[in-house]
Amino acid sequence: MTASRVTDQPGDASPFALGLLLRRAHWRAAAVMEEALRPLGIELRHFAVLIVLVQRGPTAQRDLVTATGSDKAGIMRVVDDLERKGLAVRKSVPGDRRVRAVEITPAGVELFDAAHVAAEPLAERLVAELGDGEAERLRELLTRFAYPAGGE
Repeated sequence: MTASRVTDQPGDASPFALGLLLRRAHWRAAAVMEEALRPLGIELRHFAVLIVLVQRGPTAQRDLVTATGSDKAGIMRVVDDLERKGLAVRKSVPGDRRVRAVEITPAGVELFDAAHVAAEPLAERLVAELGDGEAERLRELLTRFAYPAGGE
């Protein structure tokens, strides 16, 4: 028996097919979301940090690395950008002078909210090819896939 030739085309039966399709779907979704964020002067990597800051409140830079799947140098650049734009600030953590927490500013919260408004019509475009209830079903399946009950 010979191995299937791996592609990311519809109908590929290789064991890599699902991962490749998810990667292609991510690229498409990311491009649409970047389009929404561009007029606001930020990129998806900036927005990913703002999401964490809105969810968690002030967050140590090292924890942003884990939360965003980035690396230390990448997070430093993103936080530098956010500070320069007035969207976040670094603050000392009481009791540990070496740790710096990043906190979203009121301007960051305002931009975060504006991003959601800008993304709405573009997000609808992402699922325009799906039928009634399919977008909700896709969201449900991807949620279960990304957050398995066993906590993988």
